[in-house]
Amino acid sequence: MTFDLENSTALITGGARGIGLELSEQLIGHGCNVVAVGRNTRDLQSLQLRYPENVKTIAADLSLPDDVDRLIARVIADHPTINILINNAGIQTEMDFFSGDAAALTALARKEIAVNMDGPIALTVGLLPVLWSYQHAAVVNIGTGLAIAPKAASPVYCATKAAMRSFTKALRYQCKDQAPHVHISEAIMTLVDTDMTRGRGRGKISAKQAAAEVIAGLRAGRDDIWIAKAKLLPLLNRISPGLVERMMR
Repeated sequence: MTFDLENSTALITGGARGIGLELSEQLIGHGCNVVAVGRNTRDLQSLQLRYPENVKTIAADLSLPDDVDRLIARVIADHPTINILINNAGIQTEMDFFSGDAAALTALARKEIAVNMDGPIALTVGLLPVLWSYQHAAVVNIGTGLAIAPKAASPVYCATKAAMRSFTKALRYQCKDQAPHVHISEAIMTLVDTDMTRGRGRGKISAKQAAAEVIAGLRAGRDDIWIAKAKLLPLLNRISPGLVERMMR
């Protein structure tokens, strides 16, 4: 069954930059209304000005628990028509635990855990009562192949994404038992050309392509939405897990 985007409202974290911006604009193109969440008010205002009839914006910092709590309360009060949640916002910091200041590294790690894991989990749990009140609803968590095989340079990022992959699966089990009309998906990204990946890696795909594949997977009701070259990971991991780990490392 194809998910009906035309009669939907999606909340997208990080919805005014990078992949999130493409998700916002492409979902609008499918007839969906969007509530975009982000830290940069200028980016949010620019998006709302371009799509005044289809976009509402909320400024929030997912690294701050109080901001997340206020975001949940505001969405419940002001945007109760949301039936799609896309946890897209994320940060990645390269860390060498054998150099640099331990206190500074700990602060960076805590912020990364908050944005990539604590915030999305709190937002999902807080908005589930809104989602399950609709006949068709969905949660899409934006993940990465690094959740399956980590790279040395970003240990905390990889750990948070691995945790979110496990959370996504467990939540899917609960929804299938208790709220089967709420579909839980994970989009497993390859390397995408965004501000976060500037100066890192080669062979990146565009944010436009990444968003289009996420939306296609959402419409098709897929549990795992493998993006571009990430589609090779399940096969390669079955054939030679060690090879995949060496490649991703």
